[in-house]
Amino acid sequence: MFDKKVILTGVKPTGTPHLGNYLGAIKPAIKLGHEALAAGGKHYMFIADYHAINAEKDPNILSQKLKEIACIYLAGGLDPKKSVFYRQSDIPEIHEITTILYAYTPKGFMNKAHAYKAAVDKNREAQKPDDDGINMGLYTYPTLMATDILAFNTDIVPVGKDQVQHVEIARDIAGAINAHYNCKLLHLPTYYIDEHVAVVPGIDGRKMSKSYGNVIPLFDDDKAIKKAIFSIKTDSRPMEEPKNPDEILVYEIYKSIATEEQLKEMGDGLRQGKLGYGNIKNMLLDAVINEIKDAREKYNYYMAHFDEVEEMLQEGASKARPTAQATLKRLKDAVFGKGLNPFE
Repeated sequence: MFDKKVILTGVKPTGTPHLGNYLGAIKPAIKLGHEALAAGGKHYMFIADYHAINAEKDPNILSQKLKEIACIYLAGGLDPKKSVFYRQSDIPEIHEITTILYAYTPKGFMNKAHAYKAAVDKNREAQKPDDDGINMGLYTYPTLMATDILAFNTDIVPVGKDQVQHVEIARDIAGAINAHYNCKLLHLPTYYIDEHVAVVPGIDGRKMSKSYGNVIPLFDDDKAIKKAIFSIKTDSRPMEEPKNPDEILVYEIYKSIATEEQLKEMGDGLRQGKLGYGNIKNMLLDAVINEIKDAREKYNYYMAHFDEVEEMLQEGASKARPTAQATLKRLKDAVFGKGLNPFE
């Protein structure tokens, strides 16, 4: 599927990642990048810092979040020598391309965008005006995202089901421009949904999320991780009472991180009344610490030596910009009558 394809993934710096982010988004994204590279393709991974300012206006907080997200991807195994790893704001062509795309983007696309509709619905629930607190960055978010995708001749964008719309809008905009000039100026992307990506439950049973306050921290010390794990909801049944593992939240979280052998051990122990809740929480704790041990060490190193990460990001931008520049030139030549130079 990824044979000689261009794969692009963007990540917004929204705060310190937790175990659910790591297992459900970060590791799968890095794995797909490795697969694309192994298949002779190209892998772009960028930090979407311009998208982040729609919600976060404090530069100190934003800078910290950016550092954290860059370091976590490097700690998780992203290789900037092979993948093109860059910061969105280091590609100035992004905004020129976006300005051109605006002229070909129906306003209706923005009206139906999930993020905007969700914000409007939230305002209505609070009995506020529809557009209260909604800035133009949020409203035009899909067009900037279309540029993120189209600037690099992307073939495939790995997404969750809630993000499919963004790729479809990018494709529609590209199709409209190509049709208007009767020339392939922009490559048409498609999306990829990995059905096997884990959705990790939080310590209260809902999806693990910072907004719910139900996370298992990723790179805190062992004591903080243990505290979170031992806060996982359980009932009062005694150890010797046989239990259905699929009804036990600790087991459900364990599924996302354990080997088949480990999972069988816990499952059998619960069914046979040989493992209590303290036992299985300690098993989960050991698995989490073992999973993150090396990554935590790398993360702490990169956070303490961010000048090295900055160099990686600048090198990534220097690799990314020529492609964005070529895309911009094709568009400007067509728009301003300097000739048509189709994408090959």
